[in-house]
Amino acid sequence: MTNVAIVYYSATGNIHKLAVAAAEAAEAAGAQVRLRRVAEIQEGTLAPNYAEWTQAYEEHTGGSSREVEIATIDDLDWADAIIWGTPGRYGAMAGPLKHFIDQTFELHARAGLKNKAMSSFTSTGTQHGGQESTILSLSNVFYHWGAIIVPPGVTDPILLAPSNGNPYGVSATSGIQAVPGQLAHNVTEDNLAAIGYQTVRTLEIAAALKQGLKK
Repeated sequence: MTNVAIVYYSATGNIHKLAVAAAEAAEAAGAQVRLRRVAEIQEGTLAPNYAEWTQAYEEHTGGSSREVEIATIDDLDWADAIIWGTPGRYGAMAGPLKHFIDQTFELHARAGLKNKAMSSFTSTGTQHGGQESTILSLSNVFYHWGAIIVPPGVTDPILLAPSNGNPYGVSATSGIQAVPGQLAHNVTEDNLAAIGYQTVRTLEIAAALKQGLKK
């Protein structure tokens, strides 16, 4: 059985919705799953003068996402595969996820992340808001760890749906305005299907690596 950790940061719910879909797909595929959210690194909103964004942020962080356990380094050590999710921040991963990754030094130092299958997904306000560079900012970390990067590529028709198309990793376009009461309303059904496919593909590669490396 393959162990998969789905580790994500979400501010207004878009990444959370994709992460939950990834966890459901992994469970349906027979994997052992740990769905984990990354802790905030500051109190309150990043944008106090943007009332709608702040309201959506508070609705999300104070709502159902609180039921998801906080990620720990043990979750990474346990996993055969790790699927990472983050909103784009100026073309890079969000600060809380970067802060969590900074804590992996000791695990990395003993090669504890070597040969693990890793994949990532994102959400940005606009289609050209740094989706690919956000995923690549995570891939740069995976290279340091000696992990095996598993992109979705263009390997299934769902990846050619109009709201998909990023071969680096599933990328949702959330819209410039966060809408209170409608968290993640711009995450499409095709996005959800694509993250399910990406998850199962990552599990298949992880299982093959795990079996092959035993020889």
